[in-house]
Amino acid sequence: MNIAVITPISHLDGIVELLLTKGTLFYFEESTKDRVRELLLTQKIDTILCNPNQQTYKIDKELLEGTDVSLINTCSTGMNHIDVEYCNKNNIEIYSLTKDMELINDLPSTSELAFGLMMSLLRKIPQSKNHVSEYKWDYTQFMGRQVKDLRIGIVGYGRLGKMMYKYCRSFGATVMVYDPYVTNIACNSLENMISNVDVISLHVHVTPETKYMINKEILGYCKKSPYIINTSRGEIVNETDIVNALKLGLISGYGADVVDNEFDDLTKSPIIAAMNNDENIIVTPHTGGMTIEGQTKAYKWAINKL
Repeated sequence: MNIAVITPISHLDGIVELLLTKGTLFYFEESTKDRVRELLLTQKIDTILCNPNQQTYKIDKELLEGTDVSLINTCSTGMNHIDVEYCNKNNIEIYSLTKDMELINDLPSTSELAFGLMMSLLRKIPQSKNHVSEYKWDYTQFMGRQVKDLRIGIVGYGRLGKMMYKYCRSFGATVMVYDPYVTNIACNSLENMISNVDVISLHVHVTPETKYMINKEILGYCKKSPYIINTSRGEIVNETDIVNALKLGLISGYGADVVDNEFDDLTKSPIIAAMNNDENIIVTPHTGGMTIEGQTKAYKWAINKL
């Protein structure tokens, strides 16, 4: 087996050694799409090990056509970095963490980050840090919110939504859920939930139904100027509408681990541009799954499937 690794793994103890037991390893922590394609063709690569967090290009027809690749193993639950339709049509098997629910239920890293982003906004942690770095000590500027007395809305009650629900409830918050596929716990409409909460946390996959579901129309229902947390995918929100809602005071802040079109030129991102002038926007570079513990478990699982 010839394996192309196009994601960083050297920082994880024992992972390189485990991979070497599976076949010949070609390792590129950082490389261009053209360079990877050259490798796939010249080295007769049949297996790709990847992770979207470090990937700046899509695994698609342009990369795969004419190669010997028959398996793509991604150490993630999301697969928007892979052209799934092309792979299905060309008998290229895709393995993702979603094939093992027991494993991914033991990977709370993304929900932990969602809670952290929420706390950073509610307690103005980045602003406080910047203030003290200037040798100032005026705590009156950083009045925050107390989770125990807030209403928090969870959009999507799957694995990560349930974890976020549990975290928020453990802090004493009142938690509401919107998920049209859950009947025994959910609000009857997204509009109803948004009009009644102080925080909205998004935990959904990108589908035609959810793409840009948080937009100008929906944001118009905000009555309590909520904070919005997005650790799902950038395409869940219309980022220009988010920026405008912040300017109008419809929402109080936006914390995200994702942006729309992560594989494009980030200088074109409206939310990143706005962050440079608004302390109530926090964007992290898709670090939701980036914990030593979570990544080690994920990669060991993926490699053992080879």
